[in-house]
Amino acid sequence: MTPQDASARTAEICRLAPIVPVLVVEDVAHAEPLARALVAGGLPALEVTLRTPAALDVIAAMARVEGGVVGAGTLITPDDVRAAKAAGAQFGVSPGATDALLDACEAEDLPLLPGAATASEAMRLFERGYRVLKFFPAEAAGGAPFLKSLASPLPQIAFCPTGGVSPQNAATYLGLPNVLCAGGSWVAPKDMVMAENWSGIEALARDAAALPRA
Repeated sequence: MTPQDASARTAEICRLAPIVPVLVVEDVAHAEPLARALVAGGLPALEVTLRTPAALDVIAAMARVEGGVVGAGTLITPDDVRAAKAAGAQFGVSPGATDALLDACEAEDLPLLPGAATASEAMRLFERGYRVLKFFPAEAAGGAPFLKSLASPLPQIAFCPTGGVSPQNAATYLGLPNVLCAGGSWVAPKDMVMAENWSGIEALARDAAALPRA
C-alpha cells in the first residue's frame, strides 16, 4: 500500500463521523457490546489502543460488529503492525512515525494515521506521501491555535487531533479547515464501561456524532 493510498483510506475513515473513539479496553467481554453501542450512536470508526493485554482480542471481537471500522492505536513497532493486522484491524494509528513503522504498515497494507506534533514532522510525512495525519498530543502540543496556524503554510495536510480533546473543546478543533475529525476517549468512560452502561455510552456517542464540522 502506498502512502497516498493509505491517506485516501484514512481520509474516508475520518469522514465517517466527527469523533473517533479512543478506546482502552481491559476485558474482551466488553468489546462487542461497547462497539455496538458506539456504532449505534453514530461513531463507526473505533480506535482500540494497544495498551492492555486484551487489546488484540478486543480488536478481533469488535471487527465482528456490523457497521464498525476497527483500527489499532498506539502502534509503535513493526511487530505491533503485524499483530494488529492479523487481529483484524482495518487501519492503524500511531503517536509518532518512524521509517520502520511506516515501512511495516505499507508492507502489510494497513492504512496508517501517523502522528505528528510539529511542522517539520508533518512536512516529513507529507514528503513521503502522507496527507492525513494524527496531531498528537493535541492540547499539549499547542492545541487548536497551533493546528490553525498550520492550515495556511500546509494546506495539503489534514489532521485528526487527539490527546486532550474533550466535549468542551472538540467543536473548536472541528471548526478548523484542516481538521477532518478528532479522537476522544470521553465517549467511552471507564466507569461506564465497567458498569456495562451501554445505553449511556450510546447517548454520549450520539452527542459526539452531532458535533458540527467545518
